[in-house]
Amino acid sequence: MVYQPATGARDLLPLDVTQKGWIEDRLQQVFHRWGYHRIITSTLERMDTLMAGGAIERSTVIQLQNAEDEELGLRPELTASIARTAVTRMANVRYPQRLYYNTNVFQRTREYKQNRQHEYYQAGVELLGSSGILADAEVLLLLADCLQALSLSPWYIILGEAEITRSLLKAFPVHLQDKVRIAISHLDRITIDTLPLSDELRERAIIMLDLRGNPEQVLQKVTSMGLDQPLQAAVNNLQSLIELLKSSRPGIEIILDLSLIQTFDYYTGIVFEVVSDACGQTRVLGRGGRYDRLLGLYHPQGENIPGIGFALFLEDLYQILLSCQQLPQAIPASDWLVVPESNSAYTVAFTYAQKLRDSNEVVRVEIDLGGTDFQAIQQYARDRSISQIAWVKADGSITIESLVKN
Repeated sequence: MVYQPATGARDLLPLDVTQKGWIEDRLQQVFHRWGYHRIITSTLERMDTLMAGGAIERSTVIQLQNAEDEELGLRPELTASIARTAVTRMANVRYPQRLYYNTNVFQRTREYKQNRQHEYYQAGVELLGSSGILADAEVLLLLADCLQALSLSPWYIILGEAEITRSLLKAFPVHLQDKVRIAISHLDRITIDTLPLSDELRERAIIMLDLRGNPEQVLQKVTSMGLDQPLQAAVNNLQSLIELLKSSRPGIEIILDLSLIQTFDYYTGIVFEVVSDACGQTRVLGRGGRYDRLLGLYHPQGENIPGIGFALFLEDLYQILLSCQQLPQAIPASDWLVVPESNSAYTVAFTYAQKLRDSNEVVRVEIDLGGTDFQAIQQYARDRSISQIAWVKADGSITIESLVKN
């Protein structure tokens, strides 16, 4: 019998881990520079916690049950878990709180596919306790810094606004709003033409289909639709945010898309995706948005605490960086191979190896474990790209051999 990973799971070998670590290290450096602190939440959550936001479908959660017959699920994303943690374990902290994570999530697709992946890796941030365009701009500029740290180009941000989109949909009959929303999100003109709408509403739906592209032109179209005061204020805030982003980071490419509707519909303000066309591949590398009412669902007194964040999809980043040949192509080589030349040299060899390790926190030192001859040891070192061999005798004398890399 050949034992394999469970369906939907996979193993990461040393080179996979090296390449994944290369991405994670660079992202972590950016998070630290922006003053964010890492949070680790439970992999398992109660199902009522996961379902509280009303946006996660139960069928997509990998479910478990414990001895107390509690319904548990493997987290499909991090925002709900962090919201739960923030209001239950961080009740007395001073806001804003800047948090980041780097972890695995689990998602089950509705349709069965052979060997369909269920475990994914994400890195992202949550900025809790701040609202307004300054907080929105911080998160989007932080996202831009992450992509710059990975030397990824070109990329662009698709920016939407959940409240504006919902407000525009309210003009349609309640029983048709979902159909109109789905048709718009899929750019489905045929469905719009077949829905039982008045000529005025059909024209409105067609205009909404075209609310995607250059921000200035899109905002001009929206304003021409006869907005009420609250909706016009939301449009003005969106315009101010875009101007702030462009003045703070010249060259940033933003596509405004007011048909953008995220999978998790707890978003209350801006929503966004980051997309890259690097090396001939078009991939969505991350998503995020503002959720000012989510934390209130978990708060004991129902207090709303504003929040905004994003998640970067490490598998998609990995695939596009691999295609661009920007990832390490080998695991890190050891710097030293310490070889005891006889049984009586073991103690001296281990002592010398430890001295080397203590001299530099990033040095890699291996001990030869015996059973091979002089030439085999040298060949092993060359094959592993080890740069130096320390030959250790029982009397404590050491001969250093530097190897020429191939």
